[in-house]
Amino acid sequence: MIIKGKKVDFISIILIVILVIVCFCYAQLKIFNKDHINFLGFTIFQVITGSMAETIQIDDIIVVKLTNDVNVNDIITYKSKDNFVTHRVIEKEENQIITKGDANNTEDEPITSNDVVGKVVFIIPVAMIISIITTPQVVAMITVTIFAWWFLFKRNTKKDVKI
Repeated sequence: MIIKGKKVDFISIILIVILVIVCFCYAQLKIFNKDHINFLGFTIFQVITGSMAETIQIDDIIVVKLTNDVNVNDIITYKSKDNFVTHRVIEKEENQIITKGDANNTEDEPITSNDVVGKVVFIIPVAMIISIITTPQVVAMITVTIFAWWFLFKRNTKKDVKI
């Protein structure tokens, strides 16, 4: 792509888009004092407890669709005092929603639909990804690949050009 006589590569465009998104999210949290980000109707959270173990692990990242329309068996995120809680809906009545963590023995205090931030739509298993990436076999493959790429590109860039 050429902009005003200068060549702009694909990576630069991606980095600019990421920078704009980060600035937008930062403004929502720090300038407008919101308690969570609203980016195209979604937000993200990192899980810090094991109350949803087996389904969601500690350090996993969850993508939450902002809505208060939830059903029984949905995994939702809601605001409780100053904290965000992600648990499964086990019962829903007219004015009350009762949730419970999959790994917990007791139900949570009832909440209303106004407390609900949204429904979990995607889980990024960070803990599993890190455990896979840090296995010796994967570390060795990544290291060999990096050295191979470095060697190939080093050889191609040092060719002498004779005129």
